[in-house]
Amino acid sequence: MSELPLADRLADLERRKEEALHAGSERSVERQHAKGKMLARERIDYFLDDGSFNELDMLARHRALDAGLDTRPYTDGVITGWGTVDGRKVFVMAQDFTVMGGALGEVFAEKIHKVMDLANSVGAPMIGLNDGAGARIQEGVVSLDAYGGIFRRNVAASGVIPQISVILGPCAGGAVYSPAMTDFIFMVREKSHMFITGPDVVKTVTGEEVTLEELGGAGSHSSKSGVATFVGEDEKSVLDSVKHLLSFLPANNLETPPESEPLDDPDRLIPELAGMVPDSPNVPYDMIEIITAVMDDGEFLEYHSAWGRSIVCGFSRLDGKPVGVVGNQPKVLAGVLDIESSEKAARFIRTCDAFNIPIVTFVDVPGFLPGVDQEHGGIIRHGAKLLYAYCEASVPRMQVITRKAYGGAYVVMDSKSVGCDYSLAWPSAELAVMGPQGAVEIIYRRELQGAADPEAKRAELIDEYTKRNANPYIAAERGYVDDVIDPAETRIKLVQGIRMLGSKVEELPQRKHGNVPL
Repeated sequence: MSELPLADRLADLERRKEEALHAGSERSVERQHAKGKMLARERIDYFLDDGSFNELDMLARHRALDAGLDTRPYTDGVITGWGTVDGRKVFVMAQDFTVMGGALGEVFAEKIHKVMDLANSVGAPMIGLNDGAGARIQEGVVSLDAYGGIFRRNVAASGVIPQISVILGPCAGGAVYSPAMTDFIFMVREKSHMFITGPDVVKTVTGEEVTLEELGGAGSHSSKSGVATFVGEDEKSVLDSVKHLLSFLPANNLETPPESEPLDDPDRLIPELAGMVPDSPNVPYDMIEIITAVMDDGEFLEYHSAWGRSIVCGFSRLDGKPVGVVGNQPKVLAGVLDIESSEKAARFIRTCDAFNIPIVTFVDVPGFLPGVDQEHGGIIRHGAKLLYAYCEASVPRMQVITRKAYGGAYVVMDSKSVGCDYSLAWPSAELAVMGPQGAVEIIYRRELQGAADPEAKRAELIDEYTKRNANPYIAAERGYVDDVIDPAETRIKLVQGIRMLGSKVEELPQRKHGNVPL
């Protein structure tokens, strides 16, 4: 019996790989394109640098011969491998909806396990492009066990490498929990859907009628549930945003974030800042305008822009160095801390701390949002998450108090007492236990009750309290703020601060892990 010539073997290999490249049927491909969706390989080609993709397990096929599956397509419905984004190494997995609906089975999951293990071991970001129908029913409990392997790897990689989930189609049932444990979730408006149970099940169980989009669309998850971190209008804009986000993140927790040559003058004065904060403490303004005026080239990638809107979080650069920015938003509920904003900022701060990204906090906070709903919803517990996150963070931390800094909310917003490294205040800053109006009502209650003209007396006492207490100078005398500065110098001072803090080292306690008030 003669041996098969090498040329024939190479031809057979070429045929198999060609078959793997076109594993989905023409009908499935047409349906995917008809929905305005890209194919899995098209997504990878668009996302990664040209020619950089190295595929793993291209010729893998399922082994469930007794499960009623009549075909064994190559790739088994998921494409995995590594490549580069802007020259930096990343690992990627892309579910292929044209092959068995992108449903997860044993081999499908083994491929994901392998690429996740590889990403974690070499220390590079793991990007998941999700577009699948959930567990492969034909493979039964094997599929469920396979999900568990993914979840365990998500946790093992958490805080070690950046994990980014991009939802580009359906993601339902147990499949939602892997993205939920990653650092960032991107969704496409009108195309992405995430839910534990679909509209039909919801109607059967609760009687509620809800559309797919209302239940688990990008709009709902970005503004109501807080599940989606970023939302784009189409797949390409979402993938572009993922690239932008990666430019702020290190490859892993042992590296520093990628720096760029600063084009913005580090000694740039910003005289317009003085006019951005209204003289009246009750008039709102946009904290994002202050952030973009201070940071390099006005760049600001906002995090959870439609959820927890009384606080602003996002990535920017200062002197070419990536920073995480947190700021109370006076435009929304006067910038109070509530359940959603506390949870949003706490998650963001812990993400920055995990990946060595310095934190800059802009403070204008009148307090925590009062109300029965907030108390019963656990504002104490959720507010404690934010406090815990700041106290735990060991990265360089700088604070700028622009206006109100009242009560416990001031302490929570990275005050010196919870470990802020460098605290600055504008002359307009008001550091006090509470606002003048409330303070006067409590301190001078009897005096007001006995006054001939209570309103005139109240106005007099409020004015006196404001002059004496609603300023940054008592705090400056005691070192609770490091300097009171001209707002125009904010950028200069922060640049000097981040340069000074670049060598910060903080010894962490020996423990398994802290017990954050989840």
